[in-house]
Amino acid sequence: MTSATVSRLRAELADLHRELITWGLVAWTAGNVSARVLGADLFVIKPSGVSYAALTPESMVVCDLDGRLVEGELSPSSDTAAHAYVYRHMPEVGGVVHTHSTYATAWAARGEAIPCVLTAMADEFGGEIPAGPFALIGGDDIGKGIVATLAGHRSPAVLMRNHGVFTIGADATAAVKAAVMCEDVARTVHLSRQLGEPTGIAQSDVDSLHDRYRNVYGQH
Repeated sequence: MTSATVSRLRAELADLHRELITWGLVAWTAGNVSARVLGADLFVIKPSGVSYAALTPESMVVCDLDGRLVEGELSPSSDTAAHAYVYRHMPEVGGVVHTHSTYATAWAARGEAIPCVLTAMADEFGGEIPAGPFALIGGDDIGKGIVATLAGHRSPAVLMRNHGVFTIGADATAAVKAAVMCEDVARTVHLSRQLGEPTGIAQSDVDSLHDRYRNVYGQH
């Protein structure tokens, strides 16, 4: 079962990395998507420094939840330790995404949360998109910042200061969707601030919108 699951996730991640290109969320080789292997203490992630055009299902690598390579010929992403930390400490998370998307990362450069001033934000994020702490790449400090910032928070996205966006989801597709939506609302709120101070949304209305989006919107 694990082998079949890994093969499916490898193919899924190859497709999802192309989505990052389609939505303009990454440049060159930056950014990554990972997916938890259900039923095993493993996850699949993009290899380090490989161009998006060259990514194939076979080039994806498998790591354990300590970030150690267990399957694949290439070195894992430089963000592997961060992903591993999230999976160890947030068992409900099935997918993690990292991007340096332009507008959201501009907010991250300021260390500033994106305020909830759009119904689309209330829907997807359940409030503001929080800013996380600065952390160096390579170890699990980024993962610690992600988990600490999102603990008890409805947002599936965090803006890591001076770095970029990390998103989580029940699976990798949901995490990619959150990354796409994060960049979209970051751009819109930035533009609104050029016109003046955006108008906030009452917390009761944010709660109502978020509940409707989760439980009524779409096909069930």
